[in-house]
Amino acid sequence: MFKKLKSPSLIITLLILCAGIYASSSNSVIPFLDIIELKTIDLRFRARGEKVPGSSVVLAVIDEKSLKAEGKWIWPRKKIADLVTRLSDAGARVIAFDIVFSESDNKGTAILQDVHQTVDRLNINEPGLTNYLNQMILQSDNDRLLAEAIINSKANVVLGNFFHIKPEEALHMNEEIIAAKAAIISSSTFQNVQYASEKAFINAPFLEVSAPESNIPVIAGATPFSGYFNMISDKDGVVRWIPGVFKFKDKLYAHLSLKALSAYIDSPLGIFVGEVGVDGFQTGDLQIPTDELGRIMINYRGGAKRFPHISATDILNDRVDPRELKDKLVIIGVTAIGVYDLRVTPFDTDFPGVEINANLIDSILSQDFLYQPALVEVYNIIAMLILGFFLGWLLPKIKVIPGAISALGLLVGYIFLCLYLFTAKGVVLNIVYPVISTLFIYISLSAYRYFVEEGQKRFIKNAFSTYLAPAVVNQLIESPEKLVLGGEERQITAFFSDVAGFTSISEELSPHDLVELLNEFLTEMSDIILKHNGMVDKYEGDAIIAMFGAPNDLTNHAEVACAASIDMQERLLVLREKWEAEKNLTIRMRIGLCSGPAVVGNMGSKNRMDYTMMGDTVNTAARLEGVNKVYGTYSMISETTYAGAKEGIVARELDAINVVGKRIPIKIYELIGYKHTVSEKMKQTIIFYEKGLSAYRQCLWEQASKYFNRAIEVTPDDPPSLAMIKRCREYKANPPDTCWNGTYIMRTK
Repeated sequence: MFKKLKSPSLIITLLILCAGIYASSSNSVIPFLDIIELKTIDLRFRARGEKVPGSSVVLAVIDEKSLKAEGKWIWPRKKIADLVTRLSDAGARVIAFDIVFSESDNKGTAILQDVHQTVDRLNINEPGLTNYLNQMILQSDNDRLLAEAIINSKANVVLGNFFHIKPEEALHMNEEIIAAKAAIISSSTFQNVQYASEKAFINAPFLEVSAPESNIPVIAGATPFSGYFNMISDKDGVVRWIPGVFKFKDKLYAHLSLKALSAYIDSPLGIFVGEVGVDGFQTGDLQIPTDELGRIMINYRGGAKRFPHISATDILNDRVDPRELKDKLVIIGVTAIGVYDLRVTPFDTDFPGVEINANLIDSILSQDFLYQPALVEVYNIIAMLILGFFLGWLLPKIKVIPGAISALGLLVGYIFLCLYLFTAKGVVLNIVYPVISTLFIYISLSAYRYFVEEGQKRFIKNAFSTYLAPAVVNQLIESPEKLVLGGEERQITAFFSDVAGFTSISEELSPHDLVELLNEFLTEMSDIILKHNGMVDKYEGDAIIAMFGAPNDLTNHAEVACAASIDMQERLLVLREKWEAEKNLTIRMRIGLCSGPAVVGNMGSKNRMDYTMMGDTVNTAARLEGVNKVYGTYSMISETTYAGAKEGIVARELDAINVVGKRIPIKIYELIGYKHTVSEKMKQTIIFYEKGLSAYRQCLWEQASKYFNRAIEVTPDDPPSLAMIKRCREYKANPPDTCWNGTYIMRTK
């Protein structure tokens, strides 16, 4: 457990995840990433594509056609009054103004009133004139005409107003004016306000504003419906949210879209405030989810003109089929180039602000929302932890290319999951922070692997490629912990070899020729060891010390060690013929093998280590190499090695001996060759030798000598048989003790 906690990969992953969680939980720590996240929402909109809106909302637009036909904007209130009347007569259910009438439009009325006063002052008593002036004053009172049109409208009329958000925007207004305007927009407040608790009432994080801008009183008093049409862009200037509620003083005010919707379904508008902020709005059976600030994410239906745009001049001049307006929620706004409220949305950079209201109302009517989970930060953290820890666990276990593919697959999979949730479920999850943190984990772990682990692997490869087969080196690269300072007990086969009579050979050659010969010999023999996945421990002059079964795992180490020894002797036979012809040199090699437990590992200091083997098995193999001289053999193996390799080799039991430094006798075998290559002649020799050895152990010296001589008849000058005949003569002349167990005690190493 503690080793895992100390894993560099885990530590790197944890550090990056902590940084990512902090950045995602803190507002505007990295503004650039926040903007990138907003852009991913736009990309999700575009990937999803456009939606077909409902048929309940239409726009009565003051467009270029209307300005050309009716005159430049701003129009007289009388014309607006006519527009209201025409829409009402056509059967519209709600008329909402994305326009504020904050100033009077009665300049003509004021002039006529001055004329009337002048007539009165001059005592011009002409009833016809007086009646005419009074009639003209009434007809020129545009504000009154609009108010009367609103009052007489069969459709519910919702007026628009707005708030000054920042204090500096309201510096031109004193408290008296602000209080008066606040009284005028009282119809913009929520009808029902519910708080979960007193704590919710005190701590709710509403968007607070500085001052209202209202319609003039005569118009504002003509209808009980009004709402503000403020829109607040995100950091990148794109409108993705509508602020559904503003707090001014101690009252909560609703957006024009919500008020128009409330009037459309003829149900009061309510707001619910929970412990952490706004829980949502409701009107009738329609529930409207929000974030804690009361903002509603706009589920755009597509680009501009997804909703019907009906030119105001066509409405004024009865060129519109009433069926296009009957029972509709009609929003009046300006779309003419140069005078309309231009907004940037995920689909367009020149989107009419009035149509944003239509998108919001339509999504509410169809209950088709976009929303972020209430605890979106928790979701972000969970996503980062899952992606980060999975990648941090996976990368150290696989190679570079599969790691890159896995990381890419993980990132693409998460992005597609977010896109699916957005398109199918309307859920908006954070993409950037989980993706960025996962990407940083991949880059950091890959860099760590390259600069640290890959450096370690290069060191291992460079250090061991000369002594180990490529497959073994690769195994060590995958498990470098096997090469730490210290040892472990392993079952191995120790290998020792030496060139017979090398001292006399070296005296016959010049130093240059000697080095050349030795390099060729060691290269040829080492290659065979490596081919059989052995490890060359070291060279000591002409001697080779090697091991099979460490540092790589070899369950059949005895078998492959014997195979390597056979192949080495066969290769040396070819080389001997070559050297005899070229250099007049006869080179033979003695090999000793012993299988068993040994301590293997890096021995030495922290600054200089040598991967080697230690133990009784190793010492025995070294002794057996020397014992070859006693029996005239060139490949000798221990009983343990024979037991592990006997299925594939032919070996004859030579004797039981006590090597120098050991009191326990061991059986020794001559390694002859593979079963399928040993001649029948040699097999017959082995049979006679075994019979002779059996008689020898029974102290039947004459009989033993007879069998050994029979072996020599089959294989002339068989060195082990000659050695045993000589031994029989010695024991016949000087018999061993009566307690003799049949073993021969070696006097030299």
